Amino acid sequence: MTSTACFIIVSRNDIPIYEAEVGSAAKREDAAQLHQFILHAALDIVQDLAWTTSAMFLKSIDRFNDLVVSVYVTAGHILYIYLNDLHMS
Repeated sequence: MTSTACFIIVSRNDIPIYEAEVGSAAKREDAAQLHQFILHAALDIVQDLAWTTSAMFLKSIDRFNDLVVSVYVTAGHILYIYLNDLHMS
């Protein structure tokens, strides 16, 4: 069974600051591009949710197949976005 996890820190201006991929599926180039696409698509959802809720941790905001996106929003609007397999969450 392959496991996937991708972590990205995004600045307040939607500029990626840090990105890391771990797991056996992270070694494939097409998987890395798919993860980036899923995470960037989740940014739109985060921007809508961040202003409508007082919660800082937004669990399972987006899903694609068996991948789940969760986000922690800081007070300075820095985003810690985590993409992982559904069975790991």
